[in-house]
Amino acid sequence: MIKQLIDKIFKFKDDQSASTAYTSQSGSGALAAATSILAKTHKIDPKRISNAALKTTDSLQRAGYQAFIVGGAVRDLLLNQRPKDFDVATNATPEEVKAVFKRARIIGKRFRLVHVMFGNELIEVSTFRGNHNQESEQQAKITETGRILRDNVFGTIEEDALRRDFTVNALYYDPASQTVYDFHDGYADVSSGTLSMIGDPVTRYKEDPVRMLRAVRLSAKLGLAIAPKTEKPIAKLVDLLEDVPPSRLFDEMLKLFLSGHAIESVNALREQHLHHGLLPLLDVVLEQPMGERFVMLALENTDKRILSGKSTNPSFLFASLLWHEVLSAWQGYQQQMHLIPALHEAMNEVIAIQGEKLAIHNRYIGTMKEIWALQPRFEQRGGKRPFGLLNHPKFRAAYDFLLLRCASGELDNEIGDWWTQFSQADSETRQTMLLPDKSPKRRRRRPRKRNTSQSAQKKAS
Repeated sequence: MIKQLIDKIFKFKDDQSASTAYTSQSGSGALAAATSILAKTHKIDPKRISNAALKTTDSLQRAGYQAFIVGGAVRDLLLNQRPKDFDVATNATPEEVKAVFKRARIIGKRFRLVHVMFGNELIEVSTFRGNHNQESEQQAKITETGRILRDNVFGTIEEDALRRDFTVNALYYDPASQTVYDFHDGYADVSSGTLSMIGDPVTRYKEDPVRMLRAVRLSAKLGLAIAPKTEKPIAKLVDLLEDVPPSRLFDEMLKLFLSGHAIESVNALREQHLHHGLLPLLDVVLEQPMGERFVMLALENTDKRILSGKSTNPSFLFASLLWHEVLSAWQGYQQQMHLIPALHEAMNEVIAIQGEKLAIHNRYIGTMKEIWALQPRFEQRGGKRPFGLLNHPKFRAAYDFLLLRCASGELDNEIGDWWTQFSQADSETRQTMLLPDKSPKRRRRRPRKRNTSQSAQKKAS
């Protein structure tokens, strides 16, 4: 009992000292340069903030560091939207952050971050970024075009705000005081529905060309109008995307198509002439009436699932985006070989061509190929084949893909309706639904007759 009392007393003193250390830091000149927006003005509800994010900022502040919820989470809270994730920014180095938490690991090469884990929830913690130090190759590295390859230069919160891309992403929320710190009029842009670049847009796009895609994605997702000064250079700088690693492009495109606003995003990409070259074969698809209808239906279905809280499969999405190029190549290969080998050649060709620009992860490619490969089997509705297809692990995804083909006009609706009824019917009804089996039957090889005289001679010898 006495020991618990002593522990409480010393813990209270430690908490006080940590709180005092944080208060002295938060009152620094850097924060004084920001506009302080109080709770009564911004009206962010603390109950909508992740407990893991609150624990992260609280633990860092108790350890004597600055810590804020930053970026998209603050922006989304102000727009009364539910943040997808919560990021934290601090003046602690990655090593210092890792020392505060039991479950934390340092990741990244381009810019080192710390992933802090609370149960199944992950909070990404970044150290305030500073100005580029051209003299130190170990800290910062920039290409001749201005693209940042390495960016481990740490600085103050004011420098960190200047280094962020858009004003609406440069807002810092302190859960302890419930204050939003605004260095670049981001709060005003959120209120007016404007997306503005911090600093010179040309320079910022050269630093990271993916920002052009991000501008389109955020504009479509949040309903923000891109400011004229931010929008103007995009058309002239499109070619900079050629220098971006395929893996980064894939990650950004995945965010764009799985934002719940994919239709708006594709239309915005077209307006900015950014769709050319991202998915190398998508350019051609969007110029074909049936191909465009198919892609738009796929994106519309994806948007509906995401906005209704249902899960989505990136494999299905990319299978849809590239299907009409597979279809076109398949028709060409059928002049040289049989149906199924031709389909596999077409799939490999399309994947290889797009892979030069957009590195779709291997775990998605396998499922994409299975969805495509199952399509011819839907036309086999006699014998035992429909039962085998029904039990295939990827039947549901392939069936949904079939319905999409029917809805776009590629196939007759009758085949989709048949499979819908067949999949829902009982065993007895399914037997009555089977169509005459028109597929060629395999010839069974007769066992070769043994030459008895020769075998007898061998035994005798």
